[in-house]
Amino acid sequence: MAKKNTAQRHPVDEVLRFPQMLVYGLQHVASMYAGVVAVPLIVGSALGLTGPQLTYLVSAGLLISGLATLLQTIGIWKFGARQPIVQGTSFAAVSTILAVGTAKGGEEGLLAVFGALLVAGLIAMLVAPLFTQLLRFFPEVVTGTVITVIGISLLPVAITWAGGGAGSRFTEPSTFGDPKNLLLALITLVIIVVIYRFLPGFFSRVAILLGLLLGTIVAIPFGLTDFGRISDAQVFQLTTPFHFGMPTFAIGAIISMLIVMLVIMTETTADILAIGQIVDKPADRQTVTNGLRADMASTAVASVFNGFSVSAFAQNVGLVAITGIKSRFVVATGGLILVVLGLFPIVGSLVALVPLPVLGGAGLALFGTVASSGIRTLSHVSFDGNANLVIVALAIGMGIIPIAVPDFYEEFPDWFVVIFDSGITAAAITAVLLNWVFNIVGRHDGAEGPVFSEAPAPAAISDADEDRLRHPRRKSAAPDPESDDDLRR
Repeated sequence: MAKKNTAQRHPVDEVLRFPQMLVYGLQHVASMYAGVVAVPLIVGSALGLTGPQLTYLVSAGLLISGLATLLQTIGIWKFGARQPIVQGTSFAAVSTILAVGTAKGGEEGLLAVFGALLVAGLIAMLVAPLFTQLLRFFPEVVTGTVITVIGISLLPVAITWAGGGAGSRFTEPSTFGDPKNLLLALITLVIIVVIYRFLPGFFSRVAILLGLLLGTIVAIPFGLTDFGRISDAQVFQLTTPFHFGMPTFAIGAIISMLIVMLVIMTETTADILAIGQIVDKPADRQTVTNGLRADMASTAVASVFNGFSVSAFAQNVGLVAITGIKSRFVVATGGLILVVLGLFPIVGSLVALVPLPVLGGAGLALFGTVASSGIRTLSHVSFDGNANLVIVALAIGMGIIPIAVPDFYEEFPDWFVVIFDSGITAAAITAVLLNWVFNIVGRHDGAEGPVFSEAPAPAAISDADEDRLRHPRRKSAAPDPESDDDLRR
């Protein structure tokens, strides 16, 4: 009986051998490490914190990301989607965190950020069941569009990494776009493609990890691997609650942060729905609700332990898609690794050896896979006799605006920028609204206008034509009377 149950277990709930889970989990960590440490470094530097304080924020971010990943994958009661989702510090809140923090500066500004995150996270956790009542507005035409935009919005990050990282623009002289950076990114990408194409099962599943490892080795003679980080790192560091002091609370900061939480909830909803499609276990309303509860609870707890807002990491959605490893326990193992990295900074410094150009080469494969997963979802959508085509077109267009022109909304009100400066959120809102307008309140059985007509695409050919082109010597089938009528007309 036990064997039968094991055979029927969904791949998401499969427990692999520990060595496999360790390697696959490390692959998840390696692909998202830079994203986790970037936020505390950006915020801490902007607030003028010291080097040891920055190190403390980074360790706290890694620890909280690991604990949040464990909660999301394994789950406790009604917290956790129990999907292979990696949690990490969210970029969506950076602009608001900087606005709140720099108003006072230093540790005082940091405490104002933690207070706003604590209250906003708790409120968002409580309203998660109400938020997921909107799931009926997320059919495949919406989720497929948003997943596509998630991948597209991440690609500039990979491209920036490939060029040497945003910080390399400001060095003297600037090293961004240096040919050796681009060459290293290309070598890493080629390594991943070669492994994925020519090596057997296990190796193809860890192609990203092997690409990062071999790319880092190749980077040594380029002088892009900084071994000094190992000697500078502490061996052990325990993150304690309210290390910088008790948080402070301001109504304006809390309201601003609550808007950000709604944005993060929208993005996390899209990620949960996306991973459900990828692992062939579509998420229902309860799954999304549990996932959002875990997301927001982790954010509230993060503020207590000196961390920032937490959300699902879309790049790891791409890793699941490209490797085919669907087990949530693999990602839970990655969460354990993050916890270790947070407690032992010297271990984390080893992961940090991976140069940004190497991450960029791997990111092109990862993030492109997310976009292709969205396109695959859209392939199941009917585009005949409805407005789904225009929904996808306009939603992707709105999602591309802040990606293509980052300062496009510079003159808009702050509340608008917080929402629409994220391409993912802009695409989600546009797709949901247009789907509501065209397919729910505006649904009808009448003929569409010329723009949405049911006419075949230009140069479309019939099945008979296709058969004749493939088999030119085969005798043609009897002509289709309807086709002849069309030709005569």
